[in-house]
Amino acid sequence: MIQVVVPAPLRRLAQLSGPVLLDVSEPVTQRRVLDALEQRYPMLRGTTRDHLSQRRRAYVRFFACGEDLSDASPDDPLPAAVAAGHEPFLVVGALAGG
Repeated sequence: MIQVVVPAPLRRLAQLSGPVLLDVSEPVTQRRVLDALEQRYPMLRGTTRDHLSQRRRAYVRFFACGEDLSDASPDDPLPAAVAAGHEPFLVVGALAGG
């Protein structure tokens, strides 16, 4: 099971009280994790990725095992610790300002 942590606004939208546990088939990739998340919680579709292009939204970042995976290919395998369920996959709302 993959543990996914989503930011508070998305937790409220999906009525979640904490991290989400998802069953994701191998190889575990960003695309597969986000597909599983959106399938289980359809109200999250389009919040992390564009509906048509499936590209990451500008103010959303993805992290795992202390690494920023936001610009990695969505089809690259996630770190083994994430795939094994030992470390979470983090969806983080980026901050902007001056």
